[in-house]
Amino acid sequence: MSFGLARGKELNTEGFGLQQSDLPPFDPRDRRACRVDPRTWFDDPDRRFEIEIGSGKGTFLVQQAALKPQANYLGIESASEFYRYSADRMRRRELNNVRILHADATQFIRFWCAEAVASVIHVYFSDPWPKKRHHKRRVVQEQTLLDFHRVLTAGGEIRLVTDHDDLWAWYEEHAARHGDLFERRPFAAPESAAEGELVGTNYERKFAVEGRPFHAMTLRNKAAKPPI
Repeated sequence: MSFGLARGKELNTEGFGLQQSDLPPFDPRDRRACRVDPRTWFDDPDRRFEIEIGSGKGTFLVQQAALKPQANYLGIESASEFYRYSADRMRRRELNNVRILHADATQFIRFWCAEAVASVIHVYFSDPWPKKRHHKRRVVQEQTLLDFHRVLTAGGEIRLVTDHDDLWAWYEEHAARHGDLFERRPFAAPESAAEGELVGTNYERKFAVEGRPFHAMTLRNKAAKPPI
């Protein structure tokens, strides 16, 4: 499958891409020993840190990282060719405040990511998995919201955008059930968004041309949870 991208052998991920194999082996008997702090993957780990789940071609990351050099950004992408393409874009632009991890994002956050590290988790135009039997593959689940709560700082945010009505209803239901953990707030567009845009990703621009309606919300972390 080519996705219309350059051939993998022409893409260079060095210095910007990380692989699942770079993480410590997971040991269910000692979860603390498996935890990694992704802020240490950057030259200045004390900067504000944000995560994007499902980075695709990296459009949001390369735009936002260039506009906010005072923050660090980690994209997590499971598709190998998108991962390589994104890492190569970051390298060519010399964006030293952005990295991309080739892994399952929910697994990384649940089993490897240290607690209270991220100021924002971005989830933009995630795969809606429309068939009911595939709903378990959606990023937002009961467990993942608990995991996001753990890795977010107090006051940190989950920012959700979708064009899919059924997925939006799913988001609203899950947000309502976790009102003890998150406060729902209006969505504020990041710096990467052009006039009239919510975020400015490839998918948003494509779907806007098709006339699709967009939905967006922010979930603010009420308090940090004890680490587990």
